[in-house]
Amino acid sequence: MADTVMVSIPVSREAAVALTDEARRQKVGKLVSDMLRPGSLAEDPLAALIAEMKADARADGLTDQKIDAELTAYNVERRL
Repeated sequence: MADTVMVSIPVSREAAVALTDEARRQKVGKLVSDMLRPGSLAEDPLAALIAEMKADARADGLTDQKIDAELTAYNVERRL
């Protein structure tokens, strides 16, 4: 990325550990830059990625109810 500057943003400990990897930090920086560039609100790359993943899951036969159940189970496991 040309013309970059360093900024500090609060993240979880897990995210901070993940961001110690230079390649990952560059990818996240590009994602944030793309999301926040002027005029990008209508074409949010994160929202597009989530929509694509959801469409792929539906194509594989998953329903919203199954996806919600999996997310609930995952969140319960994380709390234990």
